[in-house]
Amino acid sequence: MKPNLEDIDIGPATPAEGFRWELSPRHVRALFNGETVADSRRVMLLIEPRHLPVFYFPLADVRSDFMEPTDHHSSSPLKGEASYWSIRVGARVAENAAWSYPDPPPSGPAVAGYFAFYWNKLDAWYEEDEQAYAHARDPYKLIDTRQSSRHVRVVLGETTVADTRCPLLLFETGLPTRYYIPREDVRMDLLEPSDRVTECAYKGRASHWHANIGDQVYKHIAWTYQQPATLMAPIAGMVCFYNERVDALYDDDELVSRPKTQWSE
Repeated sequence: MKPNLEDIDIGPATPAEGFRWELSPRHVRALFNGETVADSRRVMLLIEPRHLPVFYFPLADVRSDFMEPTDHHSSSPLKGEASYWSIRVGARVAENAAWSYPDPPPSGPAVAGYFAFYWNKLDAWYEEDEQAYAHARDPYKLIDTRQSSRHVRVVLGETTVADTRCPLLLFETGLPTRYYIPREDVRMDLLEPSDRVTECAYKGRASHWHANIGDQVYKHIAWTYQQPATLMAPIAGMVCFYNERVDALYDDDELVSRPKTQWSE
């Protein structure tokens, strides 16, 4: 079973210093089994070191009639001891899908009186009228695109599978540069759709591609955002290969070193 993103510690334990607890300007809603479980225009955003951002809803903005307390608990040096709740709507139940901190330490964020939810245990999330994906966005994270005339070439085995002089470069804080390539510059005859679908809080939902090179199959080697989030509209329909997995990627004839990330194999 995959861990919940909110539970993943992406680095060593850190002290309470450095967290942000701030009012989000967004109208946020969370849905489960056709019902709105939480709906708030005064949702709080917690950004703590080495964790993904999390929305916290005031108790008054949560449908308490859908919430069932459980005997599950967890502990955080920043926030104290958490109590958990399952969500029951009709015949469906999301076990331990929500948590609260009834007695947080004074040195941490003022989370008492708020509920947070595991994103992937609910069916859909919305910020204003647009569907949101994966987790709450970090307002201090930059993601940006730029049209470029760099000569970018992607090689699998000894086969060039993409060759373009009009890539769209995507820059995202803390991640390697991504090269989005127009389909007309990709050997689409060598690609086939895979069953992998991933979500990004900043870009939306992506479908993936396998590549067939001779007798070798490069599984989930590339992806496409068919209908990306509004701000990422320029990447729609383009193909991006994992820098971490291709045999060679050239940027203006210079071999790009293979980065080490969570997507490395």
